[in-house]
Amino acid sequence: MLKRWKAPVLVVLTCGLLVACGQEKKMAEAAMKTAEDAVNAAGPDVAKFAADQWKGVTDALAAAKDSLAKGDYKTALASANDVAQKVKDAAAAASAKKDELTKTWNDAYAALPQAIESVKSKIGELSSMKKLPAGMDKAKLEDAKTGLTAANQSWSDAVDAFKAGNLTDAVAKAGAAKDKATALLQALGLSAPAGGAAPATK
Repeated sequence: MLKRWKAPVLVVLTCGLLVACGQEKKMAEAAMKTAEDAVNAAGPDVAKFAADQWKGVTDALAAAKDSLAKGDYKTALASANDVAQKVKDAAAAASAKKDELTKTWNDAYAALPQAIESVKSKIGELSSMKKLPAGMDKAKLEDAKTGLTAANQSWSDAVDAFKAGNLTDAVAKAGAAKDKATALLQALGLSAPAGGAAPATK
């Protein structure tokens, strides 16, 4: 009598497991599709401005795909769901970083051209003098001219980087130009000009 019951019970259990397994697979595949769509929709800004977080996203997606390929649907489902959250976090971090860099760039764009122009004007004024004022000599004036050329080049490089869409690089180059311009202003006894050009955005 006991043997007669074993076969039907095993069949029922096997079918139940297959159904459950099939459902887990479908859920995992659906979650994977959602995760991949989220990654594809994130855009290049996320990878550019939140590189560390983006690596976490791509690593998590790769792990989810690996689990799915191995038939570990439970782990694949959990990993795929985790990817979607990681994408949101990375996108938020990228947006904040881009805003920060854009503000820094706008500040530089508003002040640096006038600062460099002030240096240029002062150097022109000194160069036209028959006798240099106290604290200034020909060597210092030549150094200032060399520094002005370097500051102009750094700022030109920053503008080129910005036009090319390399905001991070543009801000770094603008920082170098600012350091050079500030040193020149101090050497020439000038202060940074108030106001500035209209800010640039990209």
